[in-house]
Amino acid sequence: MARGGGGGCCPSMDLMRSEAMQLVQVIIPAESAHLTVSYLGDLGLIQFKDLNAEKSPFQRTYAAQIKRCSEMARKLRFLKEQMSKAEISPSPTQLNETPLEFDDLEIKLGELEAELTEVNANNEKLQRTYNELLEYNTVLQKAGEFFYSAQRSAAAQQREIEANQSGQTSLESPLLEQEMSMDPSKQVKLGSLSGLVPKEKAMAFERILFRATRGNIFLRQEPIDELVTDPVSGEKVAKNAFVIFYSGERAKAKILKICDAFNANRYPFPEDVTKQLHAVQEVSGRISELKATIDMGLTHRDSILKSIASDFEQWNHLAKREKAIYHTLNMLSVDVTKKCLVAEGWSPVFASVQIQDALQRATLDSKSQVGSIFQVLNTKESPPTYFQTNKFTSAFQEIVDAYGVAKYQEANPGVFTIVTFPFLFAVMFGDWGHGICLLLATLYLIIREKKLASQKLGDIMEMMFGGRYVIFMMALFSIYTGLIYNEFFSVPFELFGKSAYACRDPSCRDATTEGLVKVRGTYPFGVDPVWHGSRSELPFLNSLKMKMSILLGVAQMNLGILMSYFNAKFFRNSLNVWYQFIPQLIFLNSLFGYLSLLIIIKWCTGSKADLYHVMIYMFLSPTDELGENQLFSGQKTVQLVLLLLALVSVPWMLIPKPILLKKQHEQRHQGNQYTVLQGTDESVGAELGEHHDESHDHEEFEFSEVFVHQLIHTIEFVLGAVSNTASYLRLWALSLAHSELSTVFYDKVLLLAWGMNNVIFLIIGIIVFVCATIGVLLVMETLSAFLHALRLHWVEFQNKFYEGDGYKFAPFSFSLIREEED
Repeated sequence: MARGGGGGCCPSMDLMRSEAMQLVQVIIPAESAHLTVSYLGDLGLIQFKDLNAEKSPFQRTYAAQIKRCSEMARKLRFLKEQMSKAEISPSPTQLNETPLEFDDLEIKLGELEAELTEVNANNEKLQRTYNELLEYNTVLQKAGEFFYSAQRSAAAQQREIEANQSGQTSLESPLLEQEMSMDPSKQVKLGSLSGLVPKEKAMAFERILFRATRGNIFLRQEPIDELVTDPVSGEKVAKNAFVIFYSGERAKAKILKICDAFNANRYPFPEDVTKQLHAVQEVSGRISELKATIDMGLTHRDSILKSIASDFEQWNHLAKREKAIYHTLNMLSVDVTKKCLVAEGWSPVFASVQIQDALQRATLDSKSQVGSIFQVLNTKESPPTYFQTNKFTSAFQEIVDAYGVAKYQEANPGVFTIVTFPFLFAVMFGDWGHGICLLLATLYLIIREKKLASQKLGDIMEMMFGGRYVIFMMALFSIYTGLIYNEFFSVPFELFGKSAYACRDPSCRDATTEGLVKVRGTYPFGVDPVWHGSRSELPFLNSLKMKMSILLGVAQMNLGILMSYFNAKFFRNSLNVWYQFIPQLIFLNSLFGYLSLLIIIKWCTGSKADLYHVMIYMFLSPTDELGENQLFSGQKTVQLVLLLLALVSVPWMLIPKPILLKKQHEQRHQGNQYTVLQGTDESVGAELGEHHDESHDHEEFEFSEVFVHQLIHTIEFVLGAVSNTASYLRLWALSLAHSELSTVFYDKVLLLAWGMNNVIFLIIGIIVFVCATIGVLLVMETLSAFLHALRLHWVEFQNKFYEGDGYKFAPFSFSLIREEED
């Protein structure tokens, strides 16, 4: 049986210590290996060990199958991209009556990928042609307007010239008009190019053309009102339509190169009006035909994608499931005969029966003639740590695991964290008004947790939802401490009766100068409301919260030391009991336990003794008389005894443990020296000798290292006892800061706006108060108190007993794969 193993067929559900774990070996026939691993994955109670760690991924038995699974995953990603482009979301997972097998799914995905690739390629070609025709249609319209306006202007000027009977050509007349008015024998034939150029490049396009042709062109540009879809990129682009008139082939060649450089798409424009009309009609007809064809293609593609969407989640899960199975099979060792596979892994002791049932079902369902063999191995390896948690305790366990996973069977701080973490948070955050706000927000998350769990949330909301029960406990404890502090958004209430104090006279004129008098019994619960707003409020609350912080800190540190005792008893380590637990308990309580006792006595007796003076002169002048600082008879003797115990406990922690460890080591190895008997086989003797040397070297004891380690541990505890106690004063500091900020927002914002007797100022004041309360007190202060409570648990509490050098139980489980997908 593995270390820590024990009997039992059901989980212990004990959060204090890890479930008992065992190292198991399963010998699986090759023909039933796949189904067996699949059933074990459904069970999710075995953490397999990699028995082929020395092999690369490509050298393993099932490398080809993993490659097939990766290829299927790539095809599924392609299908998902196509669905997202078409704005089609996969349907929720529905189990079909006849789900596809792995090989059938591989063929199906290949066919779908090929079909979609072909459909997309055809659609891209059609879309490009369609966009080109749209551009061509735009060019025909704009160029037609250019030619029509030029011809109309030229004709008007020609009529004017003929009317004036002037044969001279005006320098200001258009180029077309000059061409028409010149002698036919002297006319130069002009060429033209038309097309579209991006609007942002239009000015540079025009400048380069004029420079390249030395101004021997005529360029006309007109911006297009609507964005045009570029045929090449498929993006909407602002463009200008242009027409260029040139003379000569050299100019044409230059213009063509410039058009290519500026991504200016060129389209032919017939000069004849009849041909222009025919081209417009032909282009419009082709645009209509292509539009209908593209729509049919998109409808066909959407129908394919919708049929995929209904089964996509199931296919995706099957592909991931198969890949996980083959990854696990690659971790198993193949027998020499290649007829069976050997698996080793950790499992909880209570899961033995369930694992054997799964192995039997796999044997029957695979119709294997040979069953799997299940056996428990003996080992000295440290098992993984496994705490069974639920939705309430999991978040608290994550807080502990973020510091370090508990060593196997080590006491789990998570049990105490469920109560102490929200309580220490509430000590710093105490205000029952703010606590109610937190509670309402958390109740929303808890009531709608099923719906929110299925939705995709942002990072911050995801963290809040995961820790909803932590925040719920923090809110409840904040309400409790807020009632003790008697603060509701910094306003006190007489919830549990009337105040114990009253004014000396009915007019209360001397209340701030001469103070109040006690007229009835002590306020039954929490702080008396009369303290708030009085001149003694800060001194009283400071003293109360500071002393309370010390009491809470010493109590929690004592709990940590007590947990080190239970760890030592569980692991049967008597040295840690006698030379760690006892001296640490004595040292801490001789100093700060005594201080806590003095605080309680002072509260009970109403003494005016100065505790600072008592503690300081306990070290500086332990034999001096206490005088008016004496709280009980025999206090001086008690202090001398406690001081002596504190001094003795330091060498008690430091010296005996390393010496006793060395003595134990020597006793353990006294009988290891031996000689090989005569007649013993030399090879056997050599093996025994080598084994002895290796074990001796492996367990070599270094006294200096052990002593230095113990010295560091002792110094750390002695100094930490002081610094950790002082660290708990953050409870007082943050509580005071929270209370004062709340008071400032109430007095200087809300009451100030109320006193102005103006509705507008009142509304503005309420808005500022609400925003400041939410932003500063409910968000920033919550985060601050959370982090400080986290620090107190990780450093001041857990360092007394918690090693946290274990590793988590990570079973092979398909349910974990589904959670990762979500």
